[in-house]
Amino acid sequence: MLNDPLPDLSVSAQLRAQLLPHCRLQRGEVWTDPVVGHRIGCLDCTDSAEVSTLMGAEKGVLAVQDPPYNLVMFERRTIEEYIEWCRKWIVNTEQSLTDDCALYIWLGADQKAGFQPLPDFILLMRETPFRSRSLITMRNQRGYGTQKNWMAVRQELLYYTKGSPHFDVQAEYTDIPKILRGYYKTVNGVRTDNLERGKSPNIRAGNVWVDIQQVFYRMEENVPGCYAQKPLSAISRIIRASSRVGDTVVDFFAHAGTTLIAAEQAGRRCFTMDIDPIFAELTIRRLEHYRETRKTGWQKSNPFPVTESTLTTANEQVVYD
Repeated sequence: MLNDPLPDLSVSAQLRAQLLPHCRLQRGEVWTDPVVGHRIGCLDCTDSAEVSTLMGAEKGVLAVQDPPYNLVMFERRTIEEYIEWCRKWIVNTEQSLTDDCALYIWLGADQKAGFQPLPDFILLMRETPFRSRSLITMRNQRGYGTQKNWMAVRQELLYYTKGSPHFDVQAEYTDIPKILRGYYKTVNGVRTDNLERGKSPNIRAGNVWVDIQQVFYRMEENVPGCYAQKPLSAISRIIRASSRVGDTVVDFFAHAGTTLIAAEQAGRRCFTMDIDPIFAELTIRRLEHYRETRKTGWQKSNPFPVTESTLTTANEQVVYD
């Protein structure tokens, strides 16, 4: 199984049963990194007491949240139930951050269902202390659609702030060079174009990100078993723009552990959690794997290698390295 890709870990019941005994954390427990102090918990983000277990007396300056769009504890919810669930973790997020902070939320818009949950979630955020700043779109290289509709290739990222948080505009610059002249303007009596006035030879990302590679199985950062994994470069951009070295970043939906790895690379601490012990364990393993190999993922192998070449049946015993 060392080179066999894992199926979606959130829905593969037989595989989950095999992996659960090898998870270090049970519900309510927190693992603290002995090197720089990252924290990983197997906790419920809607439970204020469990969030306090993760945070203690600490506060973050930035939260990067990637909630499941309509999967809560692996069950479908109505939009009303989903928004009420979101309300709880938003309140806990706000209490986990300093007075001057930034909040980024990845949230989908189902074009087959009135673009939910995005519109109702935006209305919910109007009731919070957070102020809307930008609606960012990240373009995927691949998409889905039919011959009678526009292909869906976007991911939505909401950017909110509270107070006056740090923002480093340098983190917004991409590797894409400026190649087009235009937008002429007279400065000190001299007519100039945008290339002459620019402070960088490269363009800024703005709120439409077209320079980030969507994660797929051949990439080093790929974490098999994690569906809809966010690109490491996207999370790194957020962290470098909205925090400083030494700051604490909060993530209530660890999943593939991407926020933790981005924080580790950028010199920040990450306090993260997942209600699922398998994803909490995977996040710990990804950090250990990165420190040992400097690789950000497992590409076509997986984080739970076993000696057998195939998955075992319910009656067979799993042997782990």
